[in-house]
Amino acid sequence: MSDPYKILGVSSSATGAEIKSAYRKLAKQHHPDLNAGNADKFKEINGAYDILSDETKRAKFDRGQIDPSGNEKPGAGFWRNWGARSRSRHAGSGAGGFNFDDLGDEDDLFADLFRTGGRSRGGAGGRTRSKPEVEPVRNTNYKLKVPFVEATAGVRKRVTLSDGKVVDMAIPAGSETGAKLRLKGQGRVGADGKTQGDAVIEISVEEHDYFIRDGQDIRLEIPVTLYEAVLGDSVVVPTIHGNVTLRIPKNSNSGATLRLKGKGVPSVKGSPAGDQYVTLRVVLPDGEDAELSKFVEEWAKGKGYNPRHKMRFT
Repeated sequence: MSDPYKILGVSSSATGAEIKSAYRKLAKQHHPDLNAGNADKFKEINGAYDILSDETKRAKFDRGQIDPSGNEKPGAGFWRNWGARSRSRHAGSGAGGFNFDDLGDEDDLFADLFRTGGRSRGGAGGRTRSKPEVEPVRNTNYKLKVPFVEATAGVRKRVTLSDGKVVDMAIPAGSETGAKLRLKGQGRVGADGKTQGDAVIEISVEEHDYFIRDGQDIRLEIPVTLYEAVLGDSVVVPTIHGNVTLRIPKNSNSGATLRLKGKGVPSVKGSPAGDQYVTLRVVLPDGEDAELSKFVEEWAKGKGYNPRHKMRFT
């Protein structure tokens, strides 16, 4: 075997994290179950990582006490004896195998496919490899962004999986970020070519321009004119269920909140449907309105109206 540093494409001063990152990339690229025909290269990558990922083995290699295959060089003395005891303690441990646990459960779609057994050493002068053991296929994980209204009101959505398969799935009403949906038997096929895992889809709900979810309720603000607030009027407001007409009472203040019963998050698992709360914001017209200014001046004379009379300023 060649120099393990060259095999992994890292320098002799590479950190453990850099070595691990290089290994992960190469192992996925050359795994024989993912890319047939690269079994020898895959074994070479594993052997290099077996040495460089182990601080003791790496130090021995750097000192010239073991060769690139991990065998001790003649005259290693104390280190040869120590190595024999170490191999005795760790025989069959699987440390040299391609272990996707090192990659992290959420690394990518390949991280859940295979785990192979490690390398074991035989009798004097020989070395054998145990037959890789393939675990049952595990689930394939996905992340899916869903618009606020679709996630909150519920929708059927067509999605394309990593293998190109198109499936129709139901996004339940009231779905929140972090919710996971399972598509039975829609994961990747196992190494035996028969068993198939599930596709597990984690939902991420996108923020909305004006809707805000508050438990089962939904809140939003709407702008209203001065005359709508003073005289009262009916205005159209949006909900996740569609537009509805809202009656604004006379003399409504900016900040007043009105309720639309049952227009929040739909009933989920026996819980009652939420409401929608609409907060009014009085908005004056852009620019100066001379007629409005004159009217307010006349109206203000002698009123002595001060909405801040109960406030104390320090």
